[in-house]
Amino acid sequence: MTDDDQLLHPHEPAASYLARPDQVGRVCLLYSGGLDTSVMLKWIQDEYEAEVVALTINLGQPGEDYDVVREKALRLGAVDARVIDAREEFARDFIVPAIKANAIYGLNYPLFTALGRPLIAKIAVEIARETGCDTIAHGCTGKGNDQVRIDGTVATLAPELKIIAPVRDWKMGRDEEIAYAREHNIPVKGGTETAPYSIDDNLWGRSSEGRWIEELDHAPDDDVFQLVTRPEEAPDEAEVVTIGFEAGVPVSVNGQAMDIVSLIETVAELGMKHGVGIVDHIEDRIVGLKVRDIYEVPAAAILLPAHAELERLVGTIHQNRFKPGIDQQWAYLVYAGLWWEPLRSDLDAYIDEVNRFVTGTIGMKLYKGMARVVTRESPNAVYDAQLATFSESGGLFSQQASPGFIELWSLQSRLAWRLRNEDRG
Repeated sequence: MTDDDQLLHPHEPAASYLARPDQVGRVCLLYSGGLDTSVMLKWIQDEYEAEVVALTINLGQPGEDYDVVREKALRLGAVDARVIDAREEFARDFIVPAIKANAIYGLNYPLFTALGRPLIAKIAVEIARETGCDTIAHGCTGKGNDQVRIDGTVATLAPELKIIAPVRDWKMGRDEEIAYAREHNIPVKGGTETAPYSIDDNLWGRSSEGRWIEELDHAPDDDVFQLVTRPEEAPDEAEVVTIGFEAGVPVSVNGQAMDIVSLIETVAELGMKHGVGIVDHIEDRIVGLKVRDIYEVPAAAILLPAHAELERLVGTIHQNRFKPGIDQQWAYLVYAGLWWEPLRSDLDAYIDEVNRFVTGTIGMKLYKGMARVVTRESPNAVYDAQLATFSESGGLFSQQASPGFIELWSLQSRLAWRLRNEDRG
């Protein structure tokens, strides 16, 4: 066999779950209403001679008119157009586990996109089966992690379904897409001018990519911040917000009980007001690229540190040294598109057990871009004010016992130091 024989043919699928043209009859298209997916909706009909079911999923993206999005899909030829409100499921089954896991990737990315993609793909599988589709289509590129998260989920949950990813395969740039849209009378959201940034957002955060963001020596331009007030323009007076938790789940703000979606939205508004949650981030993608993103994550920037502080308050020193490693592994699996990996649910079992005792309140002071813990309270706190006191009596803590403890605690270290320094006299 020659080297040429080993090369894939131009349209040969590189993976078993990718669709060949003759396998595509009805496609469930993950549809946002933007340029890429609107062009895809028409392109799939023409190139595959296939029917298209458009699927739009609400994960809390601000400012969307879903009636308009649905009507646009139908005008472009979709045989059906579904809009699914998945905010509660997203918050309950994806964001809450992330809070319990103190989930951060690469120091400061709270995984909002990574958490949303497996849910989007799961719903796509459900709708594809319900509407008789044989294929799922998405608008991911070949440079990002989202293709891994969506392809992996579909291949895991529905091996009978195939996948097409036109943006990953076709050679159209944005100018070519706009030309295609004009030729086929496809309305382009926001007009035909080049959008300033590539945006992805949901209930847990917002990312911006493109333009100057790719230039590491370029400080953020003000127009990138569409959620969070710039810190220098935030109020001059600080505000303390108290977050109540039950078994690791945030349940109240300033003493007022709320459902999880309303709570996240309320905390996000407070963070936005005070300039909290701006992240300028260099990220190591699993596809091998190192990229820069600008994130706006006001709710996560308040709720994650509040939860972590309460967890430390109720945990022992040994739990508090051990769990961050579990949290880091959990976050990596989610980031890497392995939501359905059994290890992730195995880790959940430990994380949930720890969080059984994470009940109480944390006060967070918000001021010009900062959110810091100022008050703590929990019935399960491994803390006793009398034990912690440094009064002359020593409280309930026996200071006289300390020398004996020190002698035993340092015994091995002292012996080892002497043995290894004998030649020094």
